[in-house]
Amino acid sequence: MSAALQYLLPHHLLCRLVYLLTRSEHRWLKNLLIGAFVHCYAPDMSEALESEPLSYPNFNAFFTRALREGARPADPDPRRLVSPCDGTLSIAASARGHELVQAKSHVYSLEALLAAQSDWVARFAGGLYATVYLAPRDYHRVHMPLAGQLRDAWLVPGRLFSVNAATTARVPRLFARNERVICAFEGEYGPFALVLVGALFVGSMSTVWHGEVTPAAAGGVRRLVPRTAINLWQPRGAELGRFNMGSTVILLLPAGARWETGLQAGARLRVGADLGRMAP
Repeated sequence: MSAALQYLLPHHLLCRLVYLLTRSEHRWLKNLLIGAFVHCYAPDMSEALESEPLSYPNFNAFFTRALREGARPADPDPRRLVSPCDGTLSIAASARGHELVQAKSHVYSLEALLAAQSDWVARFAGGLYATVYLAPRDYHRVHMPLAGQLRDAWLVPGRLFSVNAATTARVPRLFARNERVICAFEGEYGPFALVLVGALFVGSMSTVWHGEVTPAAAGGVRRLVPRTAINLWQPRGAELGRFNMGSTVILLLPAGARWETGLQAGARLRVGADLGRMAP
């Protein structure tokens, strides 16, 4: 779908329709949706906790399926930074002050991405950042790249442009315009944050602390208050949240961290894979 056409679409209305379809437990409909998806994308089910696609109660349960225990072991060194999700690495770089690169001809600012939350903007200025695109066939849960304590979380309302490579190359400041959920952490080796960027047909996002966070067509930044008794400290590799349909994750790190040698745009990532190392 062209970027120009996406400007005209009723993004949030489309998301609400997709939300209803993907939660339907009518057997014929959910089997039709899951069967069509498997035919088109051939997802790898070998690591799934439930490997039979049609056993899931609805399409969203299939799409956000869990991995079986031990499927993604990580390096035991706690300073090692691991991939928070499966997907394709778009960029892993150092911020130029407050400036991040979206695509070849587009940049955006930390202030815009974080909705001017100045304390966190200052902590990530000049630090590292990575952008990972989750394609439809990817595993769609997001995990902790490091151990840390959730210190803040907020929802930023916005548009819901597609986040594929063609659209990110054509829509300026896309990641700072789209709906997003931001989770900021304090870890043993410094602060870090994950930005879950919504996209076209992404009916909602969820975190383990806040439950389901649905897109907001209007309004301002909304602080997310934990609704569960789960410990706000999460170990590295623990589930953080999930996308109910595909999208993008942006990882923010402080200055002093370093990327793994040879990490390049276009690399295929898997949860738990080494991305780099935190400063001593």
